[in-house]
Amino acid sequence: MGPLFPQGLINDPINLLIAVIIGIGFGVGLEAGGFTNTRKLAGVFYGYDFVVLKVFFTAAMTGAIGLFLMNNYGLIDIDLTFYPKTFWIPTLTAGIFMGLGFIIGGFCPGTSICAASTGKIDGMVFVLGVFLGITGYGFTYEAIFEKFRGTGKLGKLNIADWFGISNELFIFIVTVIAIIAFIVVDKIQKRVNSTNPVPNIEELGL
Repeated sequence: MGPLFPQGLINDPINLLIAVIIGIGFGVGLEAGGFTNTRKLAGVFYGYDFVVLKVFFTAAMTGAIGLFLMNNYGLIDIDLTFYPKTFWIPTLTAGIFMGLGFIIGGFCPGTSICAASTGKIDGMVFVLGVFLGITGYGFTYEAIFEKFRGTGKLGKLNIADWFGISNELFIFIVTVIAIIAFIVVDKIQKRVNSTNPVPNIEELGL
């Protein structure tokens, strides 16, 4: 029964090896899906391409449903899985800045690493910006961010418990929301592309 590492069923080297293999597979998937091109991520904000939203929303729901079913059938102990405590103020603030970074740079941290590894200059510049941001955060942590980081503390928050509903009902509701969102963004994408056609990546030779 999983998870394996918290129970001592695998050691650190094996755990890291599994992480590397999964990471490489994830990177290959991002590149194969065209997510290392800035137009893919920017398309979500401009309304001409919602593939990124669909893929990651689907991945999140698949993970949630999979974990729920595995926990329900005794294949995994969900209480042993790690998730961080919630601090809603810094989380919301960071989300805003990260979203701005997405639309300005056209990458998320993961896709930027993949883009840089394939030789894309814009990906390399974005990665440089990420490291500069990390370095700046480290040097200013005690002066600026240490107290701010602990604001809005909610502990280990389970959203279903917070709303007073079961995990099953919460997953069902979010799945329905995802389906509705897919239908809505399809309509938005068709309308945007019909009024202002955007050449695809192949046509641009990117």
